[in-house]
Amino acid sequence: MGNGETRVRGLAARAGGWSARHRWAAVGIWVLFVVLAMGLGSAAGRVDVAESDQLKGETHTAAKIIDDAGIKEPAAETVLVQSKNPSVRSTDAEFKSAVADVVKAVDGTGKVTGITSPYNTGTISKDGRSALVQFDMRGDAETAADRVEPVLDAVAGVQKAHDTLRIAEIGGASMNKQYDDAFGKDFQRAEYSAVPVAFGILLIAFGALVAALLPVGLAITAIMATMGLMGLVSHLQPMSDTANSVMLLVGMAVGVDYCLFYLRREREEREAGRDAGAALRIAAATSGRAIIVSGVTVCVAMAGMLFTGLAEFEAMGLASLMVVAVAMVGSVTVLPALLSLLGGRVEKGRIPFLRRRKRAHGPSESRFWTAVLRGVLAKPLVSVLVAVGALLAVAAPALGMKTSQLTLDQEFGGSLPIVQTYDRVNQAFPGGSEPAEVVVKAKDINAPEVRQALTDFKARAISSGASRGPVEITMHDSQNVALVSVPLVGGSDLDKADASLRKLRDEVRPATLGRVDGVQAPVTGSVAGNHDFNDQLIGSVVPVFAFVVVFAFLLMLLSFRSLTVAVTSILLNLLSVGAAYGILVAVFQHGWGASLVGAEGVGAIVSWLPLFLFVILFGLSMDYHVFVVSRIREARLRGRSTREAIQHGVVTTAGVVTSAAVIMVAVFAIFGTLSMQSMKQMGVGLAAAVLIDATLIRGVLLPAVMALLGERNWYLPSWLRRLPDLTHDESPEPVAPPVTRGEQDRLPV
Repeated sequence: MGNGETRVRGLAARAGGWSARHRWAAVGIWVLFVVLAMGLGSAAGRVDVAESDQLKGETHTAAKIIDDAGIKEPAAETVLVQSKNPSVRSTDAEFKSAVADVVKAVDGTGKVTGITSPYNTGTISKDGRSALVQFDMRGDAETAADRVEPVLDAVAGVQKAHDTLRIAEIGGASMNKQYDDAFGKDFQRAEYSAVPVAFGILLIAFGALVAALLPVGLAITAIMATMGLMGLVSHLQPMSDTANSVMLLVGMAVGVDYCLFYLRREREEREAGRDAGAALRIAAATSGRAIIVSGVTVCVAMAGMLFTGLAEFEAMGLASLMVVAVAMVGSVTVLPALLSLLGGRVEKGRIPFLRRRKRAHGPSESRFWTAVLRGVLAKPLVSVLVAVGALLAVAAPALGMKTSQLTLDQEFGGSLPIVQTYDRVNQAFPGGSEPAEVVVKAKDINAPEVRQALTDFKARAISSGASRGPVEITMHDSQNVALVSVPLVGGSDLDKADASLRKLRDEVRPATLGRVDGVQAPVTGSVAGNHDFNDQLIGSVVPVFAFVVVFAFLLMLLSFRSLTVAVTSILLNLLSVGAAYGILVAVFQHGWGASLVGAEGVGAIVSWLPLFLFVILFGLSMDYHVFVVSRIREARLRGRSTREAIQHGVVTTAGVVTSAAVIMVAVFAIFGTLSMQSMKQMGVGLAAAVLIDATLIRGVLLPAVMALLGERNWYLPSWLRRLPDLTHDESPEPVAPPVTRGEQDRLPV
């Protein structure tokens, strides 16, 4: 064969070889795929998760009854009128004048209907200092936030005319409006800044403009194609804005990583003296295979979200799975074609002060990690004990993890004026801002026994202590449905409100509505939704964890033909996830160092985050693990001892793993700068986990464990040898480069 030419086989090698030989066809097919996906997705439109499908259980049942009945509940809004001076009461002329002005101003906008005065409805607090003007927004409730601004302006005008009173609006539409104004641009800025941040880091890593553009270009086109596919798939599995954001986050991370792995290996082989064709073939057979193994593992991990039964999680899991699959396919098809087309021009746009010196012999190695490994491999047992001890210490706070849906003030702190209004309404009217709603469905809603049960329910809800009232019943006679609004005792205190909800469901309902045959009475509302969400989430933890761990184990076993590698991979990933949990609890639950990340210790981790982090981290951490272990195995198959293979594999991959980790940490940290506490928790958790994974796990613990195990790393019981062989089949290099004297000096004796 020619200069360094080597015959390679395997899916990644064949894909890369075909693309290199038919480069224009490969690039054209990729561009056509991206354009078609975007065009078809745009034409099909995206179907988002409906409120009735968000949850299972009672919340889902209630939403379905309302949808089937064709009842369109308007967006309800409330204006709080409250005296600043304790001596001013709702009976005073000034107070009455302010209420009248609010009613007039709000009605004058023409955007509302059903305005009620507190003097007619009795929505006046016990101390007489607070009153609620209530009304509904005209039109579709889902788009009410787009029409609420004139109403907010009208209320603000009344506030200016009555400076001795607090006059402020709150409701679903006004909350969404303030949320979008405050954080919509915040999210956009975070998403848009991810690309230039990743590009800047790649520019430093490669020192060349074209080389840095390739990974970013691949990631962006993969994301664009996936956006189109999401539109098509949404007609089978509805999507959401949250799923879109998570897809962008994951797509940028893996898209850049996969391209980085491939491109670095190709450059490395060329620096070692191989011609362009041989370098591409080796990169395809090695890094290309690692990308496929890693990509399939990440897809399996993301598929774990489909087992939650939660529509939002299912959307996030499917969207993430698709973008990983698209990025994986692009990395092993269009990337080799582009590298073949560019050839030496991939080094165009060199940055003068980042010009790197070419290595005379073999791949570049990290001096820092060479020094670290010298110590790790000299005393592997000590290294394992120290690293595991450190990780367990970091993970220890996770044992006391408390999960909860964050209240409005926990989520946003004092950054939104509406949070203060929310707190004031709940203090004056506990549970009034977010009451429970009982959806009563009967064959004949006006039947005497049903009417009596509704009356008994209303009375018992208050006498049981679940509510202080007022309990309001809205009849929909033609649909045989009644909607019962029940302010829960506890208000914004979720623990107390949850206790009131349980009393309503387990005591009040069975004793009243539950005694009438044929009556359905599911309890819904914000508190009920949180309760049902947590119950379903907790119920899905075991199947999701089991699915992800078992399938990841099987993929590693088949990909490396080693029981030892499969077991250690799972254990190391679990340690990494545990450490991330510990950091989250320490910072956000206990408040240790919270100010360093611009956060507040809110006393709990948002309930959806632990499961979400587990799935995302377990998938993403496999990127580095597969890449490093593949390189170690490759060196071992080429005749190096296990210890030499570990040294070679870790130090030659350190640069690419470090670059990939820095990009991931930077992108995730951007989301940690958002004002929402849940987004901060997600960003900090992901960034911390990736940092730990790429340093302590892959740079210290993995080589130390493999050094201790020695040849047992490659152990496969005879009864497992009949399993399918998914390892790549690469013939040895024509001339295996000997271990240099300098490299021998770095190896422990």
